[in-house]
Amino acid sequence: MDGMLSQEEIDALTGDGSSSDGSSDRDELLSEAERDAVGEIANINMGTAATTLSTLLNNKVNITTPRVSYVTMNELSEQYDRPCVFIHISYIEGIDGNNVLILKEQDVKIITDLMMGGDGTNTDGELSELHLSAISEAMNQMMGSAATSLSSMLERKVDISPPAASLVDLNDTIDDSVISSFLDGVIIQVAFDMKIGDLIDSQIMQLYPVEFAKELYDRFMSSTTGSSGSTTESSAAAAEPAPQPAAAEAAPQPMMQQPMDAMPQQPMMDPSMMQMPQQPMMQQPYMMGMPNVNVQPAQFQPFNAGVSPLMQQENIDLIMDVPLEVTVELGRTNKSIKEILDFSPGTIIELDKLAGEPVDVLVNGKFVAKGEVVVIEESFGIRLTEITK
Repeated sequence: MDGMLSQEEIDALTGDGSSSDGSSDRDELLSEAERDAVGEIANINMGTAATTLSTLLNNKVNITTPRVSYVTMNELSEQYDRPCVFIHISYIEGIDGNNVLILKEQDVKIITDLMMGGDGTNTDGELSELHLSAISEAMNQMMGSAATSLSSMLERKVDISPPAASLVDLNDTIDDSVISSFLDGVIIQVAFDMKIGDLIDSQIMQLYPVEFAKELYDRFMSSTTGSSGSTTESSAAAAEPAPQPAAAEAAPQPMMQQPMDAMPQQPMMDPSMMQMPQQPMMQQPYMMGMPNVNVQPAQFQPFNAGVSPLMQQENIDLIMDVPLEVTVELGRTNKSIKEILDFSPGTIIELDKLAGEPVDVLVNGKFVAKGEVVVIEESFGIRLTEITK
């Protein structure tokens, strides 16, 4: 009213009130070096995982570089307004910690359909246990390859437990038996942009506890320091004998000087003749080590032109009694796993053959003839109408 600013307005302008939302406290959770290391480790691991997922889905998978930030469950619920799938992974060897992957419900349906041999468009219906089981297997292979990459990086064996997937509504209270309790406070979020062909253009994110991120950094730095330390020691060990060649060079100097002084007292030799003694010296160990080998021309058995090719033909009578399986195929069709699970007595399955159309006759699975169905007393039979060549 009098033109003066209140204390809250002054704090808002000067930024002194920034600590009220906990942002300054968050910055102290990880140092800049620790955040960079966590991002680099996640980038390498997820790159390996993307290659595995691409092979599994037979589709191109592109995952961008990560973005490391701090997040709480309340902030996470604002980003995901629909139920999403949490995949919980525990590290059981090499490092001690937990990791949670978050995928959107629609993305899980597309990935599951691709794993089942579909084109990624069969995403109708609710998310079932089949989807959760399929995405758990996909994440198991992805994070298994990422653990192998992490093992090489940390120079120790790293293994994970089988992932557990669950459908979570972030607007509700999360059961601790489903998701780890570390999600209660501030957690490390590593977000990636993920593209799978033309079907998925979304995000995949990893959630790390702060303690686990710090352990990753410590393991990474200890392995890096150990490698650089061993390299320094080997370099120092290689540098220690360096003064010896100098002494060795000083020793031959009198020997080199004496031939130079004595050279005028001896007749000059042709340089080509001076090099000749070196060749026997190099070849002498090889010549001395060669055994006395008796070498003879190779002898081949001559072809017998008197043998008639007609006499070499196999006797087909030898295989006349071999049994072969004859199958009559009435028709075929394709059904999804969901449709097959819905089969019950009385279900009618439509085939690709028209009524009255000749059926196929197969011998050991190979199509050999066509025929029509006949009835012989109380049994079905086939009257052959066409033999394939």
